Amino acid sequence: MAKVLAVLSSGYKDEENNYETGWWGEELFAPMQLLEQAGHQVDLASPLGGKPVIDKMSISEEYDPKGTYKELYESGKADDTMELSDVNPDEYDVVLIVGGHGAMYDLAKDQDLHTIMNKIYDGGGIVAAECHGPAPLVFAKRPNGESFIAGKKVTGYPDEMEPEGLLDILPFSLEQEMRKISNYEQGNLEKTGHAVWADEQLVTSRDPFSSKLMGEELVKALEKKGKN
Repeated sequence: MAKVLAVLSSGYKDEENNYETGWWGEELFAPMQLLEQAGHQVDLASPLGGKPVIDKMSISEEYDPKGTYKELYESGKADDTMELSDVNPDEYDVVLIVGGHGAMYDLAKDQDLHTIMNKIYDGGGIVAAECHGPAPLVFAKRPNGESFIAGKKVTGYPDEMEPEGLLDILPFSLEQEMRKISNYEQGNLEKTGHAVWADEQLVTSRDPFSSKLMGEELVKALEKKGKN
C-alpha cells in the first residue's frame, strides 16, 4: 500500500471581479477513487487546513451531469484537510496537486508545498499535478536553483480552454509560464484525456477530463514500484 497526499487549494475570492474559485471536484475524486480501490491511502492537505473551498462549477450539472462528484463532496469526503505546514513528507509515496483555478492563487508559491514536493521527489516518490495543479511546479525550485520543470516534458491547462475573459483577472497564464521554462505539450484538444510523464517520478495532466487518466497512471506507476 502506498500513501498519497492530495493537495487542495483552500480557495480564493476576488470581490472586485465577483469571482470565487477553489479546487476542482473531479480532479480529486476521480483519481482518489481509483487509488483507494487499488488499496492505497489518500490523505488531504491544504494551505489553511480544515474544509477547503470547492469550485462550485465543478459540481454543477454542466461539469458533473450525473452528480457523481457532488455526491462525494456532500458526503464530507473532502471536509477535513491537514495544514500543509503540518505534513511530514517522509510519510508519503506520492504528492498529487489537484487543480482548479484556486491552485494559481494559494498553491503556486506556497513554500511548504514546494518543500513537500522536493522531499518526496528526492526520496524516490512521485510528484503529480493536474490541470492548473502544475502552477507550483513552475515556481518551486530544485536544490540547484532551477524550476522543478526546467526543460522537462509537461502539460497543464492551455490558454485556449480558459473561459472567456478569465485570463485578464488570473494572476498569470499557466501555459505561458510553463512554456518559458519547460517543454510544454498541449496534446490533441480533440482527444479526451492527456497525461505526460517527464520522467518516472513526475507526471502532469492537462484538464479536468484527464482526471481518471491521472488516477490510472498513478495506480500503474505504484504497481510498477511494488506498492500494490
